Amino acid sequence: MSGKLYLIPTTLGESRIENVIPKLVIDIINQTNHYIVEDVKTARRYLIKAGIKAKIDDLTFFTLNKHSSPQEYESYLKPIFENKNIGIISEAGAPGVADPGSDIVRIAHEKNIEVVPLVGPSSILLSVMASGLNGQNFAFNGYLPIQKPDRIKTLKELEKRSYIEKQTQLFIETPYRNNHLIEDIISACHPETLLCIAADITLETEFIKTKPVKEWKKQVPNLNKRPAIFLLLKQ
Repeated sequence: MSGKLYLIPTTLGESRIENVIPKLVIDIINQTNHYIVEDVKTARRYLIKAGIKAKIDDLTFFTLNKHSSPQEYESYLKPIFENKNIGIISEAGAPGVADPGSDIVRIAHEKNIEVVPLVGPSSILLSVMASGLNGQNFAFNGYLPIQKPDRIKTLKELEKRSYIEKQTQLFIETPYRNNHLIEDIISACHPETLLCIAADITLETEFIKTKPVKEWKKQVPNLNKRPAIFLLLKQ
């Protein structure tokens, strides 16, 4: 027999577990002793918060981040062939979505391992739901270029694409650079282009608002160090 590979969602911040994580996820956690994670410290903290019954020091963690070697990935999955479940835990939200966990999932499919996605918060889907923009056709573009000229160029390209393809464009930024990104959006995009800013999704400080760029100019929110996602649609 073989175990299963579970994609275990986490909170998007310091929200209450019971508000965003279903009981089934907690049950699966209590059937799993092996985890593939981006950061062991963060994963341990989350599992304790979720109420895992096993002793945290008895769990096995495999690290999956920019320092990991692709040659290690297959070895991470070995416990599955010993009838043990493995859980993938992202730093925030859903594993495999804008997340290195997708590399492990692809290998699992190649080896005919059963992959089980579990329900939990995704900032991408939640922001699209709440934006009022096109939810039938949208694209997540990840991080924009760091250098201002390149970032401005990319913003204009995304705006043009949103208009031509009627496609909502999503992107993110490192929280401490959010305010600079908002400034660039306001300066680079057409006044009538719709911009949704969604910050602290699922937290008590949640902020989600959609309005034309020209309206954002009148009152620019301070999003310094707040996790946020941005959505553009030129109509």
